[in-house]
Amino acid sequence: MQGAETAGRRTFRYDGRAAALLMAASMTVMANATISLALPALERLFESDPNAAILTRLLVPAPSLAVALTAPFAGLLADRFGRRRLLLGGVLLFVLSGSAGLLLPDLPTIFASRLVLGIAVALVMTAQTALVGDYFGDRQRSAFAALQTSARNFGGFLFISLAGLLALLSPRAPFAIYALPLVYLPFMRRDIVEPALPAKPRKGAPAAGAEAHRPWIPAFAALVLLQSLTNMLFFLMPTQLPFLFDARGIDSAVATGMALGALTLAGGCLALLYARVQAGIGHGGVFAVGYGAMAMGFLLLVLSEALPVSLAGAAAIGIGYALVSPAFVPLALGLAPASRRGLAGGLLTASIFIGQFASPLIGTPWIARVGYEGTFLGAACLLAVMAMAAAAAGWARPASQPSAPQADGT
Repeated sequence: MQGAETAGRRTFRYDGRAAALLMAASMTVMANATISLALPALERLFESDPNAAILTRLLVPAPSLAVALTAPFAGLLADRFGRRRLLLGGVLLFVLSGSAGLLLPDLPTIFASRLVLGIAVALVMTAQTALVGDYFGDRQRSAFAALQTSARNFGGFLFISLAGLLALLSPRAPFAIYALPLVYLPFMRRDIVEPALPAKPRKGAPAAGAEAHRPWIPAFAALVLLQSLTNMLFFLMPTQLPFLFDARGIDSAVATGMALGALTLAGGCLALLYARVQAGIGHGGVFAVGYGAMAMGFLLLVLSEALPVSLAGAAAIGIGYALVSPAFVPLALGLAPASRRGLAGGLLTASIFIGQFASPLIGTPWIARVGYEGTFLGAACLLAVMAMAAAAAGWARPASQPSAPQADGT
């Protein structure tokens, strides 16, 4: 899809580079949630391992920890050796490490392969993000970001649905999904070209001056913590939902596949409308409605054991997360000075994966104390408080003062 802007409208026509980058974007969802449907069966398969309960729950967020630790170094590699090489190498490593669970003999080695998978995701995400910046202008990047969100959600719907079918055959079978990006490689090799980057600034060039001394750090740190908390709560779905269904005597593979499918499909559809919604209600309204929808979703999961109600709850959580998650980037870039936007982007990315990794570490002890319903009810209450705080902050802001610059700088 090649960007073309006429009469103020943003349109795209087919561009192989954009299609290849959307393929890469879809891999990020595949990395974590795909095997969540098979977690209870994997725990039973390796029940002789005394650490099976915690290790199986850590298989989903393990790549997140590796991404958080290695993404800054992946950025250095992209600058030094090129984006195309990093992207293609990351896809190959993704296939090898992701599908290794088909053959590895025990949970510790599978867990190690998941950490390597996280390194692959860091390579792919870093190269893909850099290429978006290299290929497209400001307005085109903003429009492309909505397509990326939808690609992640619709890709997640497809991959999770396939994984649910495979989980019926064997707890190891969903690992085969990670071999699918082999189909992407011919298109990426053909369409992804190494961009001609501008010359590096001279050593000793002047800094951004007074812009670098603005008191942006406390507000930015609060935003990073909020994003980490948001992802920690959201990640209760792929890490704990299968065990909730299992405890209720429901076929967890089928029910979780349907629930996560509803979540990603609803989120993907809502992401296409995000720009219009944000323009209408502002960032404060987006956070209030998004957190409110997530709270309602967790509440529905607690109130009824009926599968249709659980699917409605999962869809509400997907809608809420699709509203909230895109709002962090323009807010963060609006807070940080231009000379620190690279650092801001890296920290914001790390906060996503730290929240994901922390989710089972914090959620599992709470479940042991208050049960699944108690934990999900607590998440609903916390999200409701966050929604009310966001609404109050939005109402308190003067109407003449925008909440943050738009993503495209307009």
